[in-house]
Amino acid sequence: MNDIGQVINAMIHYFMGDARRINHFIKVYGFAKTIGVLEGLDESTQEILEIAAVTHDIGIKNSEKKYNSASGSHQQVEGPPEARKLLEDLNFDPAVIDRICWLIAHHHTYDKIDELDHQILIEADFIVNAFEDDLSEIAIQNVSEKIFKTETGRRFLNKLYFSK
Repeated sequence: MNDIGQVINAMIHYFMGDARRINHFIKVYGFAKTIGVLEGLDESTQEILEIAAVTHDIGIKNSEKKYNSASGSHQQVEGPPEARKLLEDLNFDPAVIDRICWLIAHHHTYDKIDELDHQILIEADFIVNAFEDDLSEIAIQNVSEKIFKTETGRRFLNKLYFSK
C-alpha cells in the first residue's frame, strides 16, 4: 500500500491557506477509512477508498476559478484531471489512479452506486457535509433512508445525529 501520508501532504499543499477544505477532506478520510475497515474491504479497495476520500474535492479550486461555483457537477468534471496529475507525480499505479478518478467523477452521483468503495465515499462525505452544512434532522433522515446502505455508515449517522 502506498503511503496515504504522501497524498495528504500533497493535498494540504494543494489547498494551502484553505483550512476549511483541508479539514473537510481529513474528516471524510477518517470516516471513509473507518467505514471501509469495519465493512471488511480488501486491502486494494481500502487503499483506493482512502486516497479517493482525501482527493474527492480536488476539483473545487478549478470549479471556483472557471465557473465561480463549487457545485458537485463542476467538481466531478474538474476533479479527475487534477487528481490524475497529483497521483501520477506520486507514482501511483495507473489502474489505481483510474479508479480514484472515476470515484471523484461520481462522488456526487447517488444513483447506480454499484461498488462498495463508491458507496462508502458517498456516505463518509455526507456524514461530514451534514454537520458542516448544518442540515436538519429531517434532511439527514431522508438521505439516510435513500442513500445509506452500509451497516457502519448508518450506525455512525444515527449515533452522530439521532442518539439522544
